[in-house]
Order: sequence, then C-alpha cells, then structure tokens
Amino acid sequence: MDRIIIRGGRRLEGKVCISGAKNAALTLLPCALLTDEPLTLRNLPRLADVDSFGHLLNQLGVSTTVEGSKPEEFGRVMTLRAATISSTVAPYDIVRKMRASILVLGPLMARAGEATVSLPGGCAIGNRPIDLHLKALEALGAHIELAAGYVKATAPKGGLTGGHISFPVVSVGATENALMAAVLAKGATVIENAAREPEITDLAKCLIAMGARIEGLRTDTLTIQGVEELHGATYSVMPDRIEAGSYACAAAITGGSLELVGARKETMPSILTGLQDAGLIVEDVAGGIKVSADGRLRPLSISTAPYPAFPTDMQAQFMAMLSLADGTSLLTETIFENRYMHVPELARMGADIEVRGRSAVVRGVEKLIGAPVMATDLRASMSLVLAGLAAEGETQVSRVYHLDRGYERLEEKLQAVGADIERASDG
Repeated sequence: MDRIIIRGGRRLEGKVCISGAKNAALTLLPCALLTDEPLTLRNLPRLADVDSFGHLLNQLGVSTTVEGSKPEEFGRVMTLRAATISSTVAPYDIVRKMRASILVLGPLMARAGEATVSLPGGCAIGNRPIDLHLKALEALGAHIELAAGYVKATAPKGGLTGGHISFPVVSVGATENALMAAVLAKGATVIENAAREPEITDLAKCLIAMGARIEGLRTDTLTIQGVEELHGATYSVMPDRIEAGSYACAAAITGGSLELVGARKETMPSILTGLQDAGLIVEDVAGGIKVSADGRLRPLSISTAPYPAFPTDMQAQFMAMLSLADGTSLLTETIFENRYMHVPELARMGADIEVRGRSAVVRGVEKLIGAPVMATDLRASMSLVLAGLAAEGETQVSRVYHLDRGYERLEEKLQAVGADIERASDG
C-alpha cells in the first residue's frame, strides 16, 4: 500500500494548474446514458473515482474512448456513447467503492424506464441516505422497491412524467438525479429547494448543450420542460473549486504564495472570504487567482452549510491551516455528523483540537511536528498532507488511496512549487 512522505518546513511558491472538478465530472459522466449519440467531455481529471465511474458505465453498455493528452489542454478528453443500454443493473462490487454511482439511477430511469442500483458506498464520513433521490423519482411516477441492498426502480408504461419536487433539505446528489430524470420526462417538472452548487449549474449547462430545456440556473428553483430526446455534445468540465481551495490552504500554512491557474473566483466565494478573513491576500490574475500569506494566520469561526455558504469539503483543510493560527478558531460541521476523524491524526502532529459534538475548537499552536498518520477519507487525507507541509521533520501519510480519489497528480503539483514530498510503496 502506498504512503506519502513529506519533509516539511518549505515555503511553497509558484503556479499550480487546477484540474477539472471531481464532483462535476462524476455528475457529467452519467449524462451519456441520456442519448444514443456521443458525449465528449473535456478537462476530465485523472482520478480513481472517474475511472471507477467509467467502468460502471462500461457495464451498462457505454463505450468510452480517451484521446491522447494535448499540451494546450488540461485534463483528459473522453468520448462516451450509449448507443444501446445493455444492462440497467449497477452492481455492488463497483457501487460500494463510490457513492456517486447512485447518479446512474436518474438517467437510467429516464432512458430505459428501469434501474437496479446497489446502495452506495464512498467515504466513511457519516450517514448519507438516498431517500431524497427516491422521493424525487417517485414524484415523477417511478415505483421504488428496496431489497437485498439494492434499489429497484421502474417507470410507468408510458415513461416518467413531469412533476413537482420539493426537497425538505438541500441535497446535491438528489438534485442531480432529479434533474437528469426530468429532462426526458413528459411535461414540466419543478424542483424546489434545489442545490445551487456550481457543479449543479455545470450539469444543467451540459444537459442544455445536449438539447434539454432548463430554467432557473443558479437559483433554488429549477424548471425543466421534458423533451423527446437529447443529442450528443462536447462539454468542458469546470475547474475544481475544492482542489483550488486546498492548494490555497497549502500556500497559507507554509507562509507561501501560489497562483491557482484556471481557478474561478465566482465558484468559491465563501472559501476566498475565509482565506481573506484568516489574513491571506487574494488577488485576481490572468487566468486564475493568486493566494499569498501575509504574516501569522488569524483565527476564524466557520460553519459548513450548502452553497453558497462554506463547503463541508473544505472543513478539514481549513482545520489543518487554523491549527497554526494566532488564536482559537471554532469550526461547526452541519452537513455530516462524522467528519472529524482527522482530528486524532492532527493531534499526533501537535495540533490542539477539541471536538464538542458537531463543533471543533482549534487552539493555534506555534508549530507542528512530523509523525506517521493515517488518512480516513478524501478531504481528511488532504488535511494531513497540509499539516505535513508545515510540520518540522518527516510526516508519513498512509492509506493515500483516498487522496487518489480526488486529487490529480498531487505530489507532482506540490513538488513543482517547492514541497519535499514523494510517494513510496510498501510492495
């Protein structure tokens, strides 16, 4: 099993190219199921989750081809074609690896009228039920059965019909599934209390490029007029705002300055506000954003919440950064109830953090000390890497397969801006 070895204490400076967004890519890939024509996705990140999703789509009958890398393009270019859907079953052995697999449910229902999908897996960060996904499909006429760890959904004889969906709480995944199911449903669908994350807008734009009729982008009410069929399209995956925020924290925790090439300021307002409140200088530069440290970090009080508020996917990285702040910070996690598993590992490196229910009190310390630590989930992994970049001595992060799910060429990108970091294999 691979480990990442970091010898900390180096100031990071230079440029980091931000990859295509993991969370957007995993939403755009299943759009291929909605048409028998080719869908070409550009700026697709090289990530384990993207590969896993590709394998799942292959099992459903989707062909995938990847073009060779071009110097002028970020990421990969993949063309997907579901000329016919050969299977409507998403099996446990693939779905258990990645929660996003549930996103084949909506498009399979829309195109094939049925779907059998294993209950999903993914990071162990708390209870993430799919009841809202299922209620959304039921609002469009689907019949749902749960048996032996699988969801079996069937559409009425005439297919899905437009309906009214009102989510009691904001759910990104449920909004995505509902949107993909509604584009081919007969009649109009209204989705109220829809998630507003930039990845939702990216999905809607891709569907519109394929011929869908969607109104209300960037708002919490989406109106979809169902169409008879969608056609192929070429679409570029948006830059990863969470990756950009993570590297901004790397600049902060090492007292450095990084230019985040490709980052879009408008997709990460609360992240940038948090960085500025902590004392970072955030500047617009051609083609991206520059983040620079300016003295010791200031403490913050942050609560995670749905977009446009502070994202849960940045909580762990900010915690690592604030462990070196000049004062006491308070972080409150409102999205997932079990997302502080990185706290004991940060404490091994000298961080002073106390968990109180859904809140964590982070008392800034003068320095962190390198230590062997273990990653527990994707964003927790990055928090340990960040701590290692600032710590005195050597840090070894094990179970880095979590990192490979969401950060493309992490060691290479950090080495290029001055980090002493390498990957080692135990055999």
